[in-house]
Amino acid sequence: MAAPGAYRCVECNGKATELYRDYQRGVLRISICKSCQKPVDKYIEYDPVIILINAVLCKAQAYRHVLFNTKINIHGKLCIFCLLCEAYLRWLQLQDSSQSPDPDDLIRYAKEWDFYRMFGIASLEQTAFLIGIFTALWLARPIVLKTKADCILLLKALLLSSYGKLLLIPAVIWEHDYTPLCLKLIKVFVLTSNSQAIRVTLNTSRKLCLMAIVSGLILENGVIYLFQRIGWNI
Repeated sequence: MAAPGAYRCVECNGKATELYRDYQRGVLRISICKSCQKPVDKYIEYDPVIILINAVLCKAQAYRHVLFNTKINIHGKLCIFCLLCEAYLRWLQLQDSSQSPDPDDLIRYAKEWDFYRMFGIASLEQTAFLIGIFTALWLARPIVLKTKADCILLLKALLLSSYGKLLLIPAVIWEHDYTPLCLKLIKVFVLTSNSQAIRVTLNTSRKLCLMAIVSGLILENGVIYLFQRIGWNI
C-alpha cells in the first residue's frame, strides 16, 4: 500500500492512499474518493491514447492522472528533445535566410556551430521562462511553493506540459503558406498546457496561473531582446 496522500483524486484533487484494490484472479476494484464519492482515478482503465487525447484537450483530470498517479519520469529527456526541436527550427530558418553555395568545410563548421548556438539560446530562454513563473508564484503566493517537493513537482509538470513543442518539427517538414500561423498556434497550445499544469499541480486559480505565465513570457522576451541587442540573429 502506498504512503498516505501518495495519490490524488482526479475529480476533486483530494488525497488518496490507493487507486484500486486487487482481489486476485484478475478482479480489480477502483477505489472511491472519500471527499467526492467518485472513482479516485478512472483513467487507470483507459487506453493510453484516450488519456493522451484528454491531455491534449487540457482536461484537469487527465493532468492529475499523469502528474500524481503515474510514475512517468521522462520530463528531463522530453525537455532536451523539445529544446532540440526548437533549436532545429531556428537553425533551419537561419539557413534559409543566409544560404551559401560554398561547400567549404569552414562553412559547414559554422553552420554546425549555429545549431549549438540556437540550442544554447533556446535553453536560456526556457530557463528564463521557468524562473519568471516561479518568481511570480513565490511573490504572489509563497505558500504554494513552501517545500522543495512542491517546486520539483511544479518543474516536472511544466516540462511535461511543454510536449506540444514536438509539433514544431512536422510543422516545418510539411512547410506551407500557413506554417507561421501553425507555429503561433503551437506556442499558444504550449502556454495553455503550462497554465493548466500550474493550476492542477498547485490547485490554484486561473488568474494566478495566467499571471505566472505572463511573468515567464516577460522574462523570456527580455532574454530575447538582450540577444538581439548584442547582434545575435535568433
